[in-house]
Amino acid sequence: MRVIRRQLLTTAVAALSACSAMPPGQTLELGAQRLSYTRAGPAGRSPVVVFQSGLGDGKSVWAEVIGRVAPEMAVFAYDRPGYGQSGNVPVAAAAPPRDPCTTARELHALLRATGVRPPYVLVGHSVGGLYQYAFARLFPGEVAAVLLLDPTHPEHWARMQREAPAAARLVGGLRATVFAPAMQAEFDAQARPECLAELRAAAPPAVPVRLLVRSSFGLGEGEAFQDLARRLEAQWPALLPGATRRQVERSGHYIQKDRPDVVAEELRALVKATAAGPAAAAP
Repeated sequence: MRVIRRQLLTTAVAALSACSAMPPGQTLELGAQRLSYTRAGPAGRSPVVVFQSGLGDGKSVWAEVIGRVAPEMAVFAYDRPGYGQSGNVPVAAAAPPRDPCTTARELHALLRATGVRPPYVLVGHSVGGLYQYAFARLFPGEVAAVLLLDPTHPEHWARMQREAPAAARLVGGLRATVFAPAMQAEFDAQARPECLAELRAAAPPAVPVRLLVRSSFGLGEGEAFQDLARRLEAQWPALLPGATRRQVERSGHYIQKDRPDVVAEELRALVKATAAGPAAAAP
């Protein structure tokens, strides 16, 4: 999660322009939540590409990528609670924390409720990459492949505070002053110990895993932060065995916006490789 470079004003403008390119959305009541989702692509096509957005982003952040791949593959994207057209995050004291495990289970339930069957090619950006990692660990039999874009490592925030304290202070200031409630809830629960312990104990899927990382950093992301980011990138094969890394030229943190062509290219390669294999059957 590289929230330092979020560029609040330009992100809002980009999101508005992307919305018009998204396929029509639908809403569904799932428990106490109203969730907005989009399905596109050929009916019955498998595997299904499932997108998960980063902190503060709705599904429209994937508009350019979906526009490129939907003619040839089935896709699914949604707004998490508090984002886009979905309802707000529950505020009741009994509401579960917005940690990666909760979010992964929420997405799993939404896929089932909307009739989107496995196998899935999981795509996640920033903290959405952490959430898709959690999904892959919790539901390995339903995953065909994983594509992560500049993903948040489970230890990212803890190590950032120790190894890049100046950047951590800036993020802490943003959290206190500009993060919306949904962003605060997710940020605060990203490294919830109970969830991370559950993920460590679960076996990862034996599927292709591709990591796309940026080639440039933004203001506030100094040398200490950059060094930490590269070290954490190198640790992903230990979390998802077999993960391979590609540094995307002419790209910042928002690889799906800067280089949608590369993301589409990687998706085509993954879908082609997995579609010929045995389908991951749901229990």
